[in-house]
Amino acid sequence: MANKGLVYEGCNFFRQRLVLSLLSGKKVAIQNIRSKDDNPGLRDFEASFIRLMDKITNGTRIEINQTGTVLSFQPGLLYGGSVEHECNPQRSVGYYLEALLMLAPFMKSPLRAVLKGVTNDQIDPSVDALKASSVPLMKKFGLDGEGLELKIVKRGMPPGGGGEVHFSCPVRRTIRPVQLTDPGKIKRIRGTAYSVRVSPQMANRIVDSARSILNKFIPDIYIYTDHMKGANAGKSPGFGLTLVAETTNGAFLCAELVSSPQGQGDPVLPEDLGRNCAKLLLGEIYRGGCVDSTNQSLSLLYMTLGQQDVSKALLGPLSPYTIEFLRHIRDFFQIMFKMETQKHAEDSQKGGDKVLMTCVGAGYTNISKTLK
Repeated sequence: MANKGLVYEGCNFFRQRLVLSLLSGKKVAIQNIRSKDDNPGLRDFEASFIRLMDKITNGTRIEINQTGTVLSFQPGLLYGGSVEHECNPQRSVGYYLEALLMLAPFMKSPLRAVLKGVTNDQIDPSVDALKASSVPLMKKFGLDGEGLELKIVKRGMPPGGGGEVHFSCPVRRTIRPVQLTDPGKIKRIRGTAYSVRVSPQMANRIVDSARSILNKFIPDIYIYTDHMKGANAGKSPGFGLTLVAETTNGAFLCAELVSSPQGQGDPVLPEDLGRNCAKLLLGEIYRGGCVDSTNQSLSLLYMTLGQQDVSKALLGPLSPYTIEFLRHIRDFFQIMFKMETQKHAEDSQKGGDKVLMTCVGAGYTNISKTLK
């Protein structure tokens, strides 16, 4: 079994498999990638993702058959260092960044990545959302210090892109176990309304409409407007809103919406976008938990790789992506989570049903980290 590694079918959960392969050192083969499709094989954005994985590692062996329907991935050492990558504009930088957030703490030398491409789109978590919710979550696992930073230098909207993001992260020898069991109450809402290559007034209209809903809920709201001009505005027009609710115990729940790409889909009014995003945030708060739905898999991964001690996290209902991620964790690390549902039927104050996830960490140590 050792030499064969794990075998999967199809193109779904592609990033999960490669990320866990790199962390566990287990070889992965993925077969039948869109083999029934008119246009079979890996997409350009997936090929771009593989190239990025190759850049941050040393000795990774990748074989792809001619049609691109079979991928064999033999993981190398996570190396890190300074990396620059032109992300494929079919997916936003968030698609690539999510994987880097999972891998960065385990590099040999601290990662400093410059990613170029689309910063905000309608498919993947935007860089704003990752900055507002993933970075604070990483700090809870002991990944803090000056080195941890996510900065949007230029914004790029689809289809043209042209954005630029800088991400740096310190390395850690071990990850500390967490007890994230009480989310606390919402104490404030922050947000960023951004607009590029449209009237700066758009952002103000978004803010007013979002506040019209959120003001009924909590007084402490501040939504920044971010209007980038000239070279920093990327190549395509667009606008959007990222909202994040912070609780008294330091949980961050995030929601976001982005306007339709130029020339695609129905045009969106900034008023509607602001209101709908505010409603999405209230939905995320209702689902609740100590980690929002975007970051469920990130928190579960860090819990899996933590020291050999019990970690607990209270999550809202698990997303389909998270459920598949748990299966993959079982495959790669032989770690199972204990899941307890917590019902709040009598008390509607607490929102939706929650799941308490408990596991004992694998005691993963970063062997390649050079000791100072």
